[in-house]
This record gives sequence, structure tokens and C-alpha cells, in this order.
Amino acid sequence: MTSVAGKKSGIVVLQPLPWHRRLAATLISALVRGCMKTWRGRWRDAAQCPLTPGPVIYCVWHNRLPLTLASYDAFARSKWPAAGLAAMVSASRDGGLLASVVAAFGLEPIRGSTSRRGPQALLEATRWLEKNYSIAITPDGPRGPVYQIQEGIINLAQLTGRPIIPVSNFARWKIRLRSWDRFQIPLPFARCEFRYGKPMWVPRDSSDEQRKQLCLQLQQAMREITTD
Repeated sequence: MTSVAGKKSGIVVLQPLPWHRRLAATLISALVRGCMKTWRGRWRDAAQCPLTPGPVIYCVWHNRLPLTLASYDAFARSKWPAAGLAAMVSASRDGGLLASVVAAFGLEPIRGSTSRRGPQALLEATRWLEKNYSIAITPDGPRGPVYQIQEGIINLAQLTGRPIIPVSNFARWKIRLRSWDRFQIPLPFARCEFRYGKPMWVPRDSSDEQRKQLCLQLQQAMREITTD
């Protein structure tokens, strides 16, 4: 797995992840797997519409990734079948650690964000969708503002013609880190609710103004299924 150390000829270069961060990723993955076995979850699905063949784009808040990993295998994989799942992860140093964690769960990390490797990440995400992989994106990452959608996910949906599925979750017992997004870690045996919103389609001929409006609509849809 890799992290970002610098640029070469104006292109962000991904560097190998140091051994101590690889070790940390292994320990975090093991801890999350252990907790997942104890979480007691139920699903609330607002996507009452005919299933659409092909992969989808999951929209997930940055601070709710642990429960999202749990809900994919338990629910979303059967609801929206795909060959696999790829997750867009920041190209920052911390993103390298997160990329190693998601890879341990069988996901394909796509390194990039609006600030680093944006065009490369969009191209890679498009290629994974063409391979029938669904894509998970945290549109308020990597540094916020929290719960505010950035337009990258709208651009990907317009380019590929695939629907966006709003995803959120709620845990009654959890720890909140002192990070910009108050990252949430559900405690063992926590009661959890996994929430899915209605699919959103972005027309291929959408104008700049229409994309901005769709961005606001997606943001509102995500906030409606989010409880802190």
C-alpha cells in the first residue's frame, strides 16, 4: 500500500507506506473486524424502486466508515450486486493508512480527492465502474467541511451514468475522535441502524448550474438520513 510524499513533474507520486503504518493498519483492521461481530444492526431502506442492473456509486460521510464497511457485506452487496467494491481514499499520508485498512476488507482503494490526484482518481473510478465494481465516495473528505458535498461525486455520476446511493448510519454507543469530522467509532455490542436513501441520477447533459443544484439535493438527502 502507498502514501503520498511529494510530486514529480506536477503529478502527485504515491510512496510506499512505512512499516509502522502498515502495522497500524493491520491492528485497526483486526479491531474493526472484532467489533463488527458484536454490533447489532437493523436496516432502514428508502430506496423503494426497481433494481437497476450494474454497479452504483455509494455516497458516505467520512466520519461513518466503520459501520459502512459492516453494512456493505450484510446488506448492500445483495441489494445492488456488483463484481466488487472500490473506495475513493485521500492521497494524503493519513489516506495511505485508511487505504490499507479498506484493502484488508477486500476493497480496491482509489487514491485521490479534489485537492490531490483528482483527475487521476476520477479516471480510475470510471475504469472500476466499467469492470462492474461499485464505488464508495466520502464527498465531504478529506478535510471537510463536515456534511458538505463536494462536486466530484456528481461529476462521476454524470460521466458514467450510474446512480448515486445515499448511505448513512447511526450507533447509540460510540466514541468520537477529536478530528475535523468527529470520526465515529461504534463500541462493541452497539445497537446500530444502517440507512439508505433513494437513488439519484445525474443526466449526462447536466449544465454547471444543474450540477450545483443536484449537489445540494444530494447533500439534503444525506442529511435527512443522518443523526448524530
